[in-house]
Amino acid sequence: MLKVENLDVWFGDLPERVHAVRQASFSVAAGESFGLVGESGSGKSTILRAITGLAGGWSGRIEVAGEAVSGRHRSRAFHKTVQMVFQDPYASLHPRHSVDRVLSETLHLQGMDQIDARITRLLDSVGLGRGFRFRYPHQLSGGQRQRVAIARALAAEPRLLLLDEPTSALDVSVQAEILNLLSDLRKDRGLTFVMVSHDLAVVAHMCDRLAVMRGGEVVEQMAAPVLRSGQAHSAYARDLLAASSSYRRESA
Repeated sequence: MLKVENLDVWFGDLPERVHAVRQASFSVAAGESFGLVGESGSGKSTILRAITGLAGGWSGRIEVAGEAVSGRHRSRAFHKTVQMVFQDPYASLHPRHSVDRVLSETLHLQGMDQIDARITRLLDSVGLGRGFRFRYPHQLSGGQRQRVAIARALAAEPRLLLLDEPTSALDVSVQAEILNLLSDLRKDRGLTFVMVSHDLAVVAHMCDRLAVMRGGEVVEQMAAPVLRSGQAHSAYARDLLAASSSYRRESA
């Protein structure tokens, strides 16, 4: 479903150019959930933005469902295949647009018909009833806003969802609800996930495989059982696991 080869991403022009990602390579099979982990600034979210055309300049190769993408322009066909859910559900929703407008505009842009029926199904699919249809973002909780953002992403009926820290801006009490919703949607719709997270426990729970990033580079790829067992190969990945384990113990 997704292949990334020798990806470089940079911002700005020489001589002040900043390289955010260097020679990153990984692939994600159809129906798989793949995680990108690492400390802040390691390039995780930048990779997602390069895939969607939201990053700065980039080189290398990105293939989605066997089709190569180039530059920053993405076609309508691309956006029917790939959608992204952002970290902050309030910032990603227009504060003066109702849920109805958010979803109806997305459906119209995707050339969908039967808009009313589709909006009802989308709200039901993310655990929001039709009573939420004409509410505005400020009338919703953080978890409800993220459910709307997920419904908007699903409106195009994509096969690949890019998830950029989808629960980190939410209260701990609702994080599990959103993660369970995403797991159910993946199963029911046969979706492929690429999930960025700094929370290794979330990645271990949600993903089949993952890549560990440091300083814009992929330093190791591993299966989720390896992550759960703490048996990483690279020193950096072992340190990351140890730090995460220590944090969880102290929090408990």
